[in-house]
Amino acid sequence: MKKIGFLSFGHYQDVQGSRVPTAREALVQAVELAVAAEELGVDGAYMRVHHFAPQYSAPFPLLAAMAARTSTIELGTGVIDMRYENPLYMAEEAAVTDLISNGRLQLGISRGSPETALDGSRSFGYLPDEGSTDADLARDKAALFRRAIAGQGVADPNPRMTRSADRLSIDPLSPGLDERIWWGSGTRATARWAGEQGMNLMSSTLLTEDTGVPFDELQAEQIDLFRKAWAEAGHAGTPRVSVSRSILPIVSEADEYYFGLQAQRGSHDQVGILDGARSRFGKSYVGAPDVLAEQLAADAAVQSADTVLVTIPNQLGVDFNAALLENIVTLVGPAAGLR
Repeated sequence: MKKIGFLSFGHYQDVQGSRVPTAREALVQAVELAVAAEELGVDGAYMRVHHFAPQYSAPFPLLAAMAARTSTIELGTGVIDMRYENPLYMAEEAAVTDLISNGRLQLGISRGSPETALDGSRSFGYLPDEGSTDADLARDKAALFRRAIAGQGVADPNPRMTRSADRLSIDPLSPGLDERIWWGSGTRATARWAGEQGMNLMSSTLLTEDTGVPFDELQAEQIDLFRKAWAEAGHAGTPRVSVSRSILPIVSEADEYYFGLQAQRGSHDQVGILDGARSRFGKSYVGAPDVLAEQLAADAAVQSADTVLVTIPNQLGVDFNAALLENIVTLVGPAAGLR
């Protein structure tokens, strides 16, 4: 059985039709949807992190609130842009949140995606070293973060305060958190690197490369390369892999109102230029549950992954999205081989 989770971008805007007019509503509804999703048997509640935009930005207070109201559902991010982070402070926040959740945190981290701000991480005070790139900055911070949550020494001791000569680790620590870190990968090369580093793989509906094959096949190749790199590096255990999909079963009049036209038109991969790179976007799955089940059963990457994250239209509110998730879990998932 594959795990099914939802991924919310946390959009909020005071416009006609939006059920999420304010930031407070976006945050409160995220907690309520996590509670509802757990009751429905959904396996994960994940949030996307963006800065300088009307979306989720500060993940750990929200994840802690979700943890306090739930007991079994996985709680995660998809993804935290490491360029913006202080790795040691983030390690403390992550450990505290994971302890509150009793070990349910699944943290997706990465270099991040194209963003609203120009050089946004520099506004936070973080710049790559001379001769380094933004990708180098993100990877260096990720490495320090992972060492910290694993309990390695990251600070020199003050001899006036302790007799130990050992380097100090962060406190508190949350055992096992270091095994629940995912790297958000947009290419085959970065997926291979994630496998070498011993992180899990998180792949979305966008790949910043294109070889001319359908998106799901290219993503399945990415997953295969990741698993081979993991094995060749000699890491113990079995790594996890998640993929994201837009899945919108049309069951009710409300579904038809919002997405019926999209279902009629059909959906296909899109290819375009993003940040100077030829990129491929995966199609959306919109239509009757039996049709979607058949399509997802033929999706090579969905079938290869162990976790499917459903991107939700969060501005339609908790009730709509809870019903959407219930339809996916009960009507689409079993027939698609996900349940």
